[in-house]
Amino acid sequence: MAARQQQLILVVDDEPHIVQVLQLKLESAGFQVITAENGEEALDGVMKERPDLVITDLQMPLADGLDLMVALAATDFGHDIPCLLLTGKWAGQELERRKDLGNLRGVLTKPFSPHDLLMKVRQLLTFNHEAPAKAS
Repeated sequence: MAARQQQLILVVDDEPHIVQVLQLKLESAGFQVITAENGEEALDGVMKERPDLVITDLQMPLADGLDLMVALAATDFGHDIPCLLLTGKWAGQELERRKDLGNLRGVLTKPFSPHDLLMKVRQLLTFNHEAPAKAS
């Protein structure tokens, strides 16, 4: 498999306009972007493409953002991919109760500014790139 020139981000949201805006902002900042409409589709995308970061909405049909993070954390191929959670409401209490969200690295509350999004994405990708590899 050839090495990617750009970092790959998977954007997961069931609202097409949100996906479109995120994709435009991220691509204009130099990232490669793939998209999914729900957690099940996203898990397939992660298996096939191995993104560097997953940005996922919290509330979606079929499998929501939390379901996706639990599924990723339980796999060999996705347990170390950082996730940024987008939510229309603060879900702090729910997230505090969950101990199986090892991939969760940040939360952005909608609406958020493009500047905040890009700053958080760069922070997560830099941290993940610099972090030592986990022992198998």
